[in-house]
Amino acid sequence: MKTILYARVSTRDQTLEHQITQAEAAGFKVDEVIADHGVSGVQQRLQDRSEGRRLFDKLRSGDVLVLRWLDRLGRNYEDVTDAVRHFIRQGVIIRTVINGMTFDGSTTDPVQQAVRDAMIAFLAATAQAQAEATKVAQQAGIQLAKEKGDRFRGRKPSYDRATFELAQSLLGLGNGPSAVSKQTGLSRQTLIRIRDEPEIAAAAMERWGL
Repeated sequence: MKTILYARVSTRDQTLEHQITQAEAAGFKVDEVIADHGVSGVQQRLQDRSEGRRLFDKLRSGDVLVLRWLDRLGRNYEDVTDAVRHFIRQGVIIRTVINGMTFDGSTTDPVQQAVRDAMIAFLAATAQAQAEATKVAQQAGIQLAKEKGDRFRGRKPSYDRATFELAQSLLGLGNGPSAVSKQTGLSRQTLIRIRDEPEIAAAAMERWGL
């Protein structure tokens, strides 16, 4: 029985080391790390990634799959739900670093199974919706940045793109700015701005080349 951390490092702002550090800080003792770099969670299914498909070969019953968040598996609803349910049927335990959630097949109660599956579906749908919302905000931000120009860059954002996306994901799950502040290190006011004016936050990143 082993613990495997799977990391998807999709942007230049994300690092494998950061995801490993987060997992260790949360108390996980990782036996092996499997990571895909520069991979889109929207465009590439888990089994189509060079490292992601290794999970289907390596994971066995009783193993623990650690993810920073469910969106590391992907941001495509069908792909993520299929993968999670496949691993659960194989007896794999899936645990997330953020919010410490656990998904497994230990329960035989149909009501508890339904609740578990509903939560998986909700998180997968949220990941896809967040990816689409981020894309829209980035496009609006690029346009806004072009209209304002470099002369009006304003104050440099206190977040990079990876932190911006993480904050959006947590806020999208209904977490309040104060709670998200503890997990991201961003101020409450900054998080309110990211939540209420994502296109302006994205524009600030574009103007500063973040």
